[in-house]
Amino acid sequence: MNKFLLSISSGIILALGWPTYGFPILLFFAFVPLLIAEHQLRLSEEKRKGLKIFGLSYLTFLIWNAITTSWLRFADPFGAGFAVFVNSALMALIFLIYHKYAKRQSQNRSLLFLVVLWISFEKLHLGWEFSWPWLNLGNGFSEYISWIQWYEYTGTFGGTLWVWILNVLLFKGVLFYQKEKSKLVLKSLLLKCAGLIIVPIIVSLGIYSTYSHEGETVNVIALQPNIDPYSEKYNMTNLKFAELFFELSNSKITDSTDFVIAPETFLAESTRLKQFNNSLLKNKFDRYVLEHPNVNLLTGISFYDMFNDKSKIRKETNVYKFTPNTWYDDYNSALLINRSDSVQQYNKSKLVVGVENFPYQDILKPIIGDFMIDLGGTIAMKTTQDYRGVFTSSNSKYKAAPIICYESVYGEFVTGYVRNEANFLAIITNDAWWNVTQGHKQHLSYAKLRAVETRRDIVRSANTGISAIINAKGDITSSLAYGEKGALSGQLVTNDKITFYVMAGDYIARISIFILIFVGLIGFFRRKKEQL
Repeated sequence: MNKFLLSISSGIILALGWPTYGFPILLFFAFVPLLIAEHQLRLSEEKRKGLKIFGLSYLTFLIWNAITTSWLRFADPFGAGFAVFVNSALMALIFLIYHKYAKRQSQNRSLLFLVVLWISFEKLHLGWEFSWPWLNLGNGFSEYISWIQWYEYTGTFGGTLWVWILNVLLFKGVLFYQKEKSKLVLKSLLLKCAGLIIVPIIVSLGIYSTYSHEGETVNVIALQPNIDPYSEKYNMTNLKFAELFFELSNSKITDSTDFVIAPETFLAESTRLKQFNNSLLKNKFDRYVLEHPNVNLLTGISFYDMFNDKSKIRKETNVYKFTPNTWYDDYNSALLINRSDSVQQYNKSKLVVGVENFPYQDILKPIIGDFMIDLGGTIAMKTTQDYRGVFTSSNSKYKAAPIICYESVYGEFVTGYVRNEANFLAIITNDAWWNVTQGHKQHLSYAKLRAVETRRDIVRSANTGISAIINAKGDITSSLAYGEKGALSGQLVTNDKITFYVMAGDYIARISIFILIFVGLIGFFRRKKEQL
């Protein structure tokens, strides 16, 4: 078979299996053509096999990345190109390492190595400074949430493992059938694969149909101001946005409203942190709370803190270029204002690469200077915090997880809020950078995974949409369409119970890393004993 066409086939199948338009069953055999191409090349007499394997796999992953995440170009073409080309190269590198390993080891050991290597790569993509886990395979089932209710035990790595088990079985079946031409073996393989697909889905449907939890009812309003971030958002004062906040919330607010939630950086005009409590802006919100004493106001805001004390400098601190010996910390924050005396603040801690953080500054800054990859937003380094802050309502019954934008893509990260006693999740985001594309749709879809993993209801406030209410089973119960200005009211039910995944986190990935080290050491330092 033509190895070039096999490579293209894998890329197209992966793309056609991806949310929000795709059918995830395709993911179960998407890697098979590429695995066949690698196997054929490995057994051939061709030269420069490693380079060819990298090229073929790079083509596969370039197609997948380009089709599924090309919406990044609406924020910045260079940033989109960087994300697509570099992520494709990293994925291709995984297959090159597998190819080198498979030349030395048995088929079964090599395929085990590939599976744990890929899972370990996905785990790396969650934690390093060039983090971009958008295409982690477990995310691929986000539109078929009733199939994966068992994510409350495994997280998305359970989905990744599921995909790879099926791909490995089908690949081995294809090789065996090519060798033996046995229809009986083929039928047995298909039945086995069908069982491995159907049984987890049946188990999930059973969980889905019976799941329920009891808790306090939270009456929420999610604001959707529909502000263009390119022409309006950063040209209006915070006082103007405060008026918009009150206008939108007044359209839905009642005496029973518990939370009004506005999107990420809704108050976009940078505010000096130490001056906020005595500002006219804070006074306006305080007066609104006096009119509605039961309400808790949760909103995104841009803060900064300037200082001259060198001892306060952190890795994420910025130099203020206009005044000597002056530095500042820049925050993408969420804050909660209610009738209590203190304002609760949380600082975004999972940052967008290149626009909110500068990865590996010691290495890259001497090469590219202060140049940043613009994926939409500001270009100052954002200052983070090392714990997941939880906002407590004025009556102490409700504990909201203030999840800011990109943070909602990280499963284990979100469990930190729940371990800190959050009983519902509040996602605030600005998805307007990518226009009417798959970007905002996928971002909303991934939020449903967090609901299942943590069994927490979600309220989502997005600048241009899609704002939504999501229940603990991952169902969207109500929403505001993209581009629609308004306020969405609804009810959540709190939950104080902890899922297994919240307790254990990404244990599948950690086990995979252990197996990878063990199998890798055996494979690269010990010659194979059997032929493929």
